Amino acid sequence: MLGVALFFIGAVLIVNGVGLTGRIESRDLAPFNLLVGLLALFINLLGLQRGEQMADYFAAAGGLLFAFTYLYLAVVQWYGLKGVGFGWYCLFVAISALAFAGSASDPRLIAMWLLWSSLWFLFFVALGLGRSLRILPMYTVLIGALTCWLPGTLILMDAW
Repeated sequence: MLGVALFFIGAVLIVNGVGLTGRIESRDLAPFNLLVGLLALFINLLGLQRGEQMADYFAAAGGLLFAFTYLYLAVVQWYGLKGVGFGWYCLFVAISALAFAGSASDPRLIAMWLLWSSLWFLFFVALGLGRSLRILPMYTVLIGALTCWLPGTLILMDAW
């Protein structure tokens, strides 16, 4: 299920990154964020239901960070909100992602969690603190492609 989640999270990050350039209106992005958020929610609720050990629940909690990110973002985009609250949520997620990086044993997962943490932190700076970050659109696309779409595709091809 991780491959499916990463594949679509990569897609939504890439599309959101393009949206940050102004090429796609925010409200047009909301349905895709909603769909990916619901997919991540479903996958991770299934993980919670199937969980047997604390590590299973911890992994599902990490996935739910993504689910709530895209669900919250869909609401911000749909209603044309400023996203200040979403930005502060991103700070919570950025800090939480450090715990997931610290608990991972696979160097690839450590790197991915650290990069995701940096992206969520940049969204905190941009939305929570209202700072303009010229690198944010391209950084979002790169993180989406390199840490989600590519790994998700490799996992689905059984080449990870």
